[in-house]
Amino acid sequence: MRTEEPLSSAPTATEQHWQWRGHAIRYQQAGSTGPAVLLIHGFGASSDHWRKNLPELGQHSRVYAVDLLGFGGSAKPLPGSDLTYTFATWGSLVVEFLKEVIGDPAYLVGNSIGCIVALQAAVFEPTWVLGVAMLDPSLRLLHERKRGELSWLRRWSTPLIQTLLGWPPFGNFFFTQVAQAKAIRNILLQAYGRKEAVTDELVHLLLKPALDPGAAAVFLAFVRYSQGPLAEDLLPQLTCPVLILWGEADPWEPIALGRALAEFSCVVGFIPLAGVGHCPQDEAPEKVNPLLLDWLRDPFNKTNKCK
Repeated sequence: MRTEEPLSSAPTATEQHWQWRGHAIRYQQAGSTGPAVLLIHGFGASSDHWRKNLPELGQHSRVYAVDLLGFGGSAKPLPGSDLTYTFATWGSLVVEFLKEVIGDPAYLVGNSIGCIVALQAAVFEPTWVLGVAMLDPSLRLLHERKRGELSWLRRWSTPLIQTLLGWPPFGNFFFTQVAQAKAIRNILLQAYGRKEAVTDELVHLLLKPALDPGAAAVFLAFVRYSQGPLAEDLLPQLTCPVLILWGEADPWEPIALGRALAEFSCVVGFIPLAGVGHCPQDEAPEKVNPLLLDWLRDPFNKTNKCK
């Protein structure tokens, strides 16, 4: 079942809803011809983080942007034994979205943890994924298998903080401090290389869903999730082409640590973006959109492989 209404702020896109396993999933769509493309946001974001990409990509492709379960305008059910906020859950959602909504194999484009979701979907159903573009993929530096690489202080403090966040009084208090306009703006100013891209509109788009019932539980469930796959676990299993774009000014996922991902055989390009931080699609759409369109036209071309 789907409902549809035009987006006043993005006239070339429509906002729609899809029922997945009894939960409402919001997504946006633009374009009616060309290859199918699905955009997957990062942690705490939504399909609105692709508002600068949907119109241009939609001129050349059938492009979709989905709000993952727990984020944006999608349902935020409480986590439990039958529902976990993990890459397996979101990867399954993406695969079923491809089959039930798009109806054709598609290219997946992710940012941050959205990259891991895309890779997981490609591993689950390789015949439904034509290629994966990763924008500043999450390296998951707090993963339990990577903690040995951290400083002594961070190695021992991270489990303690995660335990504290699991105590509802502390966890909920922490979330209320984060879910404020000033806090969100400060976080964005840290993550973005282009500070001028941190606008009131962007802060509002991220704050609004954080005030929904269930948002705190989703946030706390994921920040305590230190298991599951890493990009280096999934990339060797892919047979489709992978493009990597990386902001050189990303303070959260340092490009120096990410360059090793270019060594996997499925990676056809690793392109640094000067002066750009963690969210290239929003900070530098004039760079990202042409690069994605070039890749969609020739996804196996390795002539632009930069390391």
